[in-house]
Amino acid sequence: MSRRRAASAASGASGLVPRLLASYRDITLEALLSNLPARRPAYLYELIPEYPRRPGKGLRAALCLATCRALGGRLERALDSAVAIELFHNAFLVHDDVQDGSERRRGGPTLSAEHGVGIAVNVGNAMTLLALGRLRANRERLGPSLAWRILAESEEMMRHSLEGQALELAWIRDNACDLTEDDYFRMCLKKTSWYTCIYPCRVGALIATDGRFEVGRLDRFGWYLGAAFQIQDDLLNLAGDYASYGKEIAGDLWEGKRTLMLIHLLRTASEPVRERVRRFLGKSRGERTEQEIRWLLGLLAESGSLDFARRAARELAEVALAEGMVALGDVPDSEDKSFLLQMVRYVIERDR
Repeated sequence: MSRRRAASAASGASGLVPRLLASYRDITLEALLSNLPARRPAYLYELIPEYPRRPGKGLRAALCLATCRALGGRLERALDSAVAIELFHNAFLVHDDVQDGSERRRGGPTLSAEHGVGIAVNVGNAMTLLALGRLRANRERLGPSLAWRILAESEEMMRHSLEGQALELAWIRDNACDLTEDDYFRMCLKKTSWYTCIYPCRVGALIATDGRFEVGRLDRFGWYLGAAFQIQDDLLNLAGDYASYGKEIAGDLWEGKRTLMLIHLLRTASEPVRERVRRFLGKSRGERTEQEIRWLLGLLAESGSLDFARRAARELAEVALAEGMVALGDVPDSEDKSFLLQMVRYVIERDR
């Protein structure tokens, strides 16, 4: 595919991305639900399907399956890994909701809000355990050498994700107000890009080619795609429609998260405004008020910080497309290749 044709395919307004997302999500969810342990003891295995069954994109598993198929692999060979990726993702969500004190997730109450922190943490741990079991099943399907490589990829992803989460939690705990955009992108690479895009693509490529594909070719594509995805997620959290977004609007402000737009505001606002924002961020979630949230939302819009973040997301998406065309330049045309390239536009135009 020429660069012009690839760019045209990536920017097309077809329904390819939502169609394949829905298809791969259904396939992954069916495989996930078909192999759950018996529903005992109480408040464990019966709660594992709670988040996966709620409306969601299934993005990470879809990237794994699409990359595998785009590179000539069979979907069945990647299914255990896709299920593991989905389980890891939902485990992260459960634990994130506990750490952030979140009340809503995918249109319903969080597990911690509905069942308590202890049960939620245990369910998240069980999801991680089941994910490891799916990775162990790769030994029979893919052979020990390739299964070991995928396990090593999973360990690397977990390390990056935990380190990225530690950065974000430390900023909140220490009330960091002198961060730069580079600090945000460093956190985003570790917390979002690795497990949302880089890891699923690398695993799919390994499975398709029995480890022959140089998976590092996909890293820059995954990094920029993941960063654009995260910024759009941050924007939706502040300005999205609740009915489609499914999470707590302005939850990032209630939680004191250092998003790109908040970092921009702190860097560009006058000293009196910065001091007022610092005082707000120094409070606990329970001490913050609706009036303060409305004030900060208005300030982010009026200051140009939201527009700054929108431009950054678009620029990152453009670079992701360029990197994707380089990484997949010698890959034959297919629906799955087009899906991967069109994903760039999807992540910055989605409404949830």
